[in-house]
Amino acid sequence: MLNKIFGSVSKDIGIDLGTANTLVYVKDKGIVINEPSVVAINIRTDQILAVGQDAQDMVGKTPAHIVATRPLVNGVVSDFEVTEKMLKHFIDKVHRETFSLLPRPRVVIAIPIGVTEVERKAVEDAAKSAGAREVLLVEESMAAAIGARLPVQESTGSMVIDIGGGTSEIAVISLGGVVNWKSLRIAGDDLNQDIMNYCRDEFNLLIGERTAEKVKIAIGSALPLEENISTPVRGRDLLTGLPKEIEINSVGIRDSMARTVSEIIDNIKATIEGTPPELISDIYERGILLTGGGALLPRLDELIAAETNIPVKVVDDPLTAVARGTGLILEDIDALTKSIVFDTDTEDN
Repeated sequence: MLNKIFGSVSKDIGIDLGTANTLVYVKDKGIVINEPSVVAINIRTDQILAVGQDAQDMVGKTPAHIVATRPLVNGVVSDFEVTEKMLKHFIDKVHRETFSLLPRPRVVIAIPIGVTEVERKAVEDAAKSAGAREVLLVEESMAAAIGARLPVQESTGSMVIDIGGGTSEIAVISLGGVVNWKSLRIAGDDLNQDIMNYCRDEFNLLIGERTAEKVKIAIGSALPLEENISTPVRGRDLLTGLPKEIEINSVGIRDSMARTVSEIIDNIKATIEGTPPELISDIYERGILLTGGGALLPRLDELIAAETNIPVKVVDDPLTAVARGTGLILEDIDALTKSIVFDTDTEDN
């Protein structure tokens, strides 16, 4: 009864709980939060110092008693308590301008397809502990397809590739369900690691994840660019232990990422090979849809199209496709719940 009373003054929200970023969609408002999935904690007092962008700014710069950590690894909860605190922070932030003293929203959360029952339960429990009165779990690929306005309920086949920070989801969708899929623990973070390894092996330069991410965004690509470009990179010289700056070009960065990109493409091919012929016909006609932060890697769509012989299109604003999908489910929850969403019990067994 109390849940229903508090729920009536709470806002239903959709959450793209990503390894790298968390996006929050509020019903009738749109995306209101887009921040890194990072939490800074004072381990002496167990107090949260910052969440999101403020915590991201602390990564690699904290004293011993402050830890800036990602509570999700490869799209799943690795630290339950920190995930709970992060979700509670975002839920409270959404309700801050209202008079709701104890928000109890209904929450739709996107999760990777390949998660186990234990991993799924961890997300559900973290959301409920953070204040959700009801938790609906939807597969990330399905949410991305809905966010891209694909006709997921129809009998036509659609193929979605969602490349995030910790996972890459490849899914063929028809009649409101996933017909064939692969969930890879290979994604944007691995591309960053490739760049870090390249700098270490080729230049004896030690750089951090944030620097590698900036290099990837600045000069990374899946195929050769029109002209070879370069960017300065600063880090620590492994030989002298002193600061060092080098100039890295786009050719070296592209070659360093090639193995990871190739592995993703091999899995895309394997998914296509295991898909029923009738759906392949639809996919060939409609093309493959690319979403997630990895979709922003220049010329990745062209490389996938060349390797699969199927047209590939990057959705508009690929970073927010999953969050928009959770929002559309909230807007029309009765029509989409039965065939798309895992509905968790709101009462304890």
